[in-house]
Amino acid sequence: MGIKTALPAAELGLYFLVLSGSLAYAGRGLLEASQDGAHRKAFRESVRPGWEYIGRKMDVADFEWVMWFTSFRNVIIFALSGHVLFAKLCTMVAPQLRSWMYAVYGALAVMGTMGPWYLLLLLGHCVALYVASLLGQPWLCLGLGLASLASFKMDPLISWQSGFVTGTFDLQEVLFHGGCGFTVLRCTSFALESCAHPDRRYSLADLLKYNFYLPFFFFGPIMTFDRFHTQVSEVEPVRPEGELWRIRAQAGLSVVAIIAVDIFFHFFYILTIPNDLKFANRLPDSALAGLAYSNLVYDWVKAAVLFGVVNTVARLDHLDPPQPPKCITALYVFGETHFDRGINDWLCKYVYDHLGGEHSAVIPELVASVATFAITTLWLGPCDIVYLWSFLNCFGLNFELWVQKLAEHGPLAQVEARLSEQMSRRVRALCGAINFWAIIMYNLVSLNSFEFTELVARRLLLTGFPQTTLAILFVTYCGVQLVKERERTLALEEEQRQDKEKLE
Repeated sequence: MGIKTALPAAELGLYFLVLSGSLAYAGRGLLEASQDGAHRKAFRESVRPGWEYIGRKMDVADFEWVMWFTSFRNVIIFALSGHVLFAKLCTMVAPQLRSWMYAVYGALAVMGTMGPWYLLLLLGHCVALYVASLLGQPWLCLGLGLASLASFKMDPLISWQSGFVTGTFDLQEVLFHGGCGFTVLRCTSFALESCAHPDRRYSLADLLKYNFYLPFFFFGPIMTFDRFHTQVSEVEPVRPEGELWRIRAQAGLSVVAIIAVDIFFHFFYILTIPNDLKFANRLPDSALAGLAYSNLVYDWVKAAVLFGVVNTVARLDHLDPPQPPKCITALYVFGETHFDRGINDWLCKYVYDHLGGEHSAVIPELVASVATFAITTLWLGPCDIVYLWSFLNCFGLNFELWVQKLAEHGPLAQVEARLSEQMSRRVRALCGAINFWAIIMYNLVSLNSFEFTELVARRLLLTGFPQTTLAILFVTYCGVQLVKERERTLALEEEQRQDKEKLE
């Protein structure tokens, strides 16, 4: 009820003014805090000289981001440019061999980066899961896949296998875990699809072509084998009208995002401040709330940039890769919360949807979500923080269903039935605002630290109650209403498009 209901324009305008003013106020507090703390002793390791013509120091606390766009920038550009060049030549000369070109180029790039023994290690895991797929038992394939994944996450096997990497360099550990983890997920997808479609007779060569596609190899996103195989097997792929323009726009947007993040880090030290709890505790409540929110937004931007660059190359190869994750600003339900759409699709297809069915029954949903987060815990690497993160998000996902079931029956359903559609939308937006901050707090645990999350929760919910708590809740409510309005507009446009297609 109230899902497709429009609110008065004046009300939406008020929400926009409140939200934009609040964000500006919180941003001002963060900017002042960053200026005041720039020369603190605790900031020395992660706040260093940045662009000379800006004349400000830069937050370099994110090791991966700094490595991607400094010391490893030229390597990444060279490797992906070579892939695009050889793919284009192969498509022009021998399009039927382009999948082989992807595999050979990818395998050579992996061997050149990580060494021949690392390549042989991954080939061993590929062969093991290929042999399991020949037996046609999905439970065996999934079990072996999880065992392979566990071997890269737990000692002593992880220490032994990491010894297969040749040489040492800054991103070695990141590339090792990324390549191994995604290899296991891809091989498991291949094995499960082989079991589901025994008549298609997939070969080991099909698995190697799938696994060693370079743009997806180290950092994803992951495409399930059925989708990848169907798309890469097209001998003469045809681009939809306007596709090249959209690819250029996506590439340009990724470049703009990279530059914007670099500029942002020269003025807002959002990754360094949480590491100094004494300094963070002195922030105003509004700035502290903005700091917690901006940490999750940055993680989304980081994933969007990574997937944007990789997806640009994949779309040049006539593939339709998973899209970047939904922006954290637009999330107010746990069911849509994920930071990697490819892994989310993989988990949903092989675990969550398989066990949960329509996701409308309480017990099957509980079983499906527990199994899904158990595998996610293994993927992230078992530790206390990951256990806590998995428990909180699993609880949030199930709690949403419990509340939904409760609202569909009994007194709550009767109360909502008496409300107008606009008032129903307002009530639901208020619940969404509460949920939004639950999502932020539950994920801040893993993205930052438990101590910082505890500080934010104490300040916003205990010492700041009721003024700060209600103020932040109202600002969030305004944001949720604007998101709902955007969703309503898109839904109406989609309905109009479908009606137009039917008439034609």
